[in-house]
Parts: sequence; C-alpha cells; structure tokens
Amino acid sequence: MTVKRLDNVAIVYADLDAAIAFYLELGLELEGRMTVEGDWSDRIVGIQGQLYDVAMMKTPDGHGKLELMSYRRPAMITREPTNPPANTLGMGRVMFAVDDLEDTIARLKPHGAELVGEVVRYEDLFLLCYLRGPEGILLGLAQELS
Repeated sequence: MTVKRLDNVAIVYADLDAAIAFYLELGLELEGRMTVEGDWSDRIVGIQGQLYDVAMMKTPDGHGKLELMSYRRPAMITREPTNPPANTLGMGRVMFAVDDLEDTIARLKPHGAELVGEVVRYEDLFLLCYLRGPEGILLGLAQELS
C-alpha cells in the first residue's frame, strides 16, 4: 500500500487568532474551528489530558490544508532555538505558490512576517523567498514567471 495523498500539515501556535489572520491574508480559507479533547485524542497524540483548539485552513484549490493548533493544556513548549535556520533537522518550511510575491510580502508584514534573506529570481522560472511567519515558522513563497 502506498500513500494516497497528503491531507494536512499541523502547526502549533500560541495565538491561534493571529495565525488564522496571517493565513487568511496569505489567501487560505478558514474551513472550520473546533476544540479537541478526550481519550481518543490523548491516545493518538500520546499526551494525557490534552485540550487544544484547531483551525483548519485550506488553499484556494482545495487540495492543501494546514491544521493550526493551540494547546490550552498541557502548556505549550517553546522550540529551541526559537527561529532555527533552514538547515535545522526536522520540518524545514512550508512553500506556497502565489500570484504576486511583492504584494504578498507587503500584505503579510503587518501580521509579523519578516524576510529571512532576499527575493531571488531563479532563472526565468520563479521569484522565490523565505519569510518567518507567526511563531517563527519558516514559509517559502514562489511566484511563477511566464
């Protein structure tokens, strides 16, 4: 049996409302919100007595989803280092295709986004950049050139 599809990527945020606002500005749609707790969830995640809020965000094409989470209990743990560089082991970044890279960056800055390096043209194919979003999550943005 092989993987059928990637359903979603989960990211934990201290401020769920700010994370939702950031991804709405990026162009994702809020699919729904809920609070999760219970034995079934404790057993899946391996944390007893957990309680967390979830917001499911989807890309406009409906294929990509982010599961934004914020734990009420137990207390959330800060990642070290807080803003790891791109060569850190583990999940590196989430990449989004955008229509207008410069406009997207400008709209995300009021939501705390900061460029990591620069906007770079890759041949005649893409404009690319990395930026830090809420909680220091590393995001890639790519604008296809035609």
